[in-house]
Amino acid sequence: MKIGFISLGCAKNLVDSEMILGILHQAGCKIVSDPAEADAIFINTCGFIESAKKETLDTINEMKIYNKKLIVTGCYAKRYKEKLEKEMPFIDKVITLQDYPKIHLILNDLFSEDHIKFSPLRYENRLLTTSNFSPYVKIGEGCNNNCTYCAIPLIRGGFRSKPFDEVVSECKLLAENGAKEINLISQDTSRYGSDIDPNHQSQLHKLIREISKIQDVEMIRVLYLYPDEITDVLIDEIKNNPKAMAYFDIPIQHISNRVLKNMNRRGDQELIINLLNKIRHEIPEAIIRTTYIVGFPGETEEDFNQLYDFTETYEFDRLGVFAYSKEEDTKAYSMEDQIPDDIKEERLDKIMRLQKKIARKLNKKQIGKVHRTLIENYDPETKFYYGRSFAFAPDDIDGMIVFQSDKAIEIGNIIDVKITTIFGHDLIGDAV
Repeated sequence: MKIGFISLGCAKNLVDSEMILGILHQAGCKIVSDPAEADAIFINTCGFIESAKKETLDTINEMKIYNKKLIVTGCYAKRYKEKLEKEMPFIDKVITLQDYPKIHLILNDLFSEDHIKFSPLRYENRLLTTSNFSPYVKIGEGCNNNCTYCAIPLIRGGFRSKPFDEVVSECKLLAENGAKEINLISQDTSRYGSDIDPNHQSQLHKLIREISKIQDVEMIRVLYLYPDEITDVLIDEIKNNPKAMAYFDIPIQHISNRVLKNMNRRGDQELIINLLNKIRHEIPEAIIRTTYIVGFPGETEEDFNQLYDFTETYEFDRLGVFAYSKEEDTKAYSMEDQIPDDIKEERLDKIMRLQKKIARKLNKKQIGKVHRTLIENYDPETKFYYGRSFAFAPDDIDGMIVFQSDKAIEIGNIIDVKITTIFGHDLIGDAV
């Protein structure tokens, strides 16, 4: 049986897709890229914000025209199962996140006429769709933060850590299959282990230390850290562990205390500024990435100006800005003083124009420096290699390092690259 598979949304959803692909592959299904060739099409959906929901529905309608067996999974399936079943009866099966532990039984029933037997979801069977050299490892599920704008707790439930030994075993298996970099992710990675520790303390630093003992793993990156959960112990581990990347992905969302309170974000402006100063003092070379939400209900011009001035002062290496998306079933949905879309977009554009200048200024400072770079691709026509150092996450947001070499280099190797110039978000250089 031939399967077409489309994965939408974030890296965490991508890991779920790879787990489902794994059991399809183990059952003998052939994964095809052309939906016209497929006997069945899976769509792993995102239901986080309005634009993602639109993409989900557009994709389902695009796949409908192929008249194949259609299976819809993921966050949108969880959030809007009844809506999908009622309004899109051509979907053969809607599988929610809560169904995943029994997904093999659902698929066995759905494809019973094809005499294919599916096994339960297991990381050992995961089929990577990204680089074997730089996989994501999901270490937790769900979120307890209950930010007023966010539907994640409604979709994925409360935070649950993946067992410590299971995470380490998965990393070992990935290393045996070529992984050089491990990217740890969850909805709230900094909380890892606090739900199973007797003292409710994060065990993330211990996890990093244990993974670093795996011989073939050379780089460990942590994404999605909540500001008030970043401990001195974690900073010290990243500072002193040569395999831990000095890369801090810390979504702060805003800097105005009034807006942060309305967002139900723990920690205030003082905590955020102290944290940033501490990281930069302890690890001067650290890359700090964050995200903002502009146009949150009640955000005044003064609130926005605080955020703008803060951006100008603290000069983030990486910054993503989102216009507030009104999500049903969240507290912010019914808040007063909703901001008009044109003002949201105006504020977003203003911040991003500033960040573009900051990013160019910071990138210029990399000229002349040497980056230890994981090689991920080579273009024989241009003779350029493409890779990433500690400064670049693998999610196509940060950019990459582009360079040439007099000698052929095997993909997956890690070499030193001296930066000679910049182009947009990318650093250009030569192999040392």
